Amino acid sequence: MNVYEAIYSRRDIRKFRPNPVPDDVLHRILDAAHHAGSVGFMQPWNFIVIRDSGLRGEVRALFDRENARAAENYTGDRRALYLSLKLEGILESALNVCVTCDRTRGGKVLGRSTIIDTDLMSTCLAVQNLWLAARAEGVGVGWVSILDNADLSRLLGLPEHVAPVAYLTVGYPEAFPEKPMLETAGWRKRIPLEELIFYERYGRRTK
Repeated sequence: MNVYEAIYSRRDIRKFRPNPVPDDVLHRILDAAHHAGSVGFMQPWNFIVIRDSGLRGEVRALFDRENARAAENYTGDRRALYLSLKLEGILESALNVCVTCDRTRGGKVLGRSTIIDTDLMSTCLAVQNLWLAARAEGVGVGWVSILDNADLSRLLGLPEHVAPVAYLTVGYPEAFPEKPMLETAGWRKRIPLEELIFYERYGRRTK
């Protein structure tokens, strides 16, 4: 699978088969994540691999609480559609991975003096590498964003200077859908690329 195939067929996976992910496959995926670009070569990430069902159950409880709160943002048909969506696979997936960012790593990092959040941006590049490598391996990934970071940090024992960036569910999917789940469900449509390209200044659509 080339990089374009991985990009266009990558999906946020919520339904998993029970098959375990072999250690060598997981290592290749994490190694790809570790080879992401980072500002000043700071490499601020760590990868917490979580297999324990009890701990994952506690994370699922955090999700359930926040998901109930999130549902309150919608009413009527939109709320019903929201509640029908499967937005996590914490217990069904083979394992979970929490990608964190050590905000002190590297000290005074070259290139970070003006834009402090380049450490978080760099960590997101690692997440994308992980996701694309997983797709090339036939492994599915889901990003569980409906979590309170403070509660998740306490649960995982993160030091104060380490931020959770992405809580990922990882495993072999039932299928890789043709389209993103939210597009298929009618929640949102993909914005045409032409509407997102400007030239020289924001909002200028002519070359």
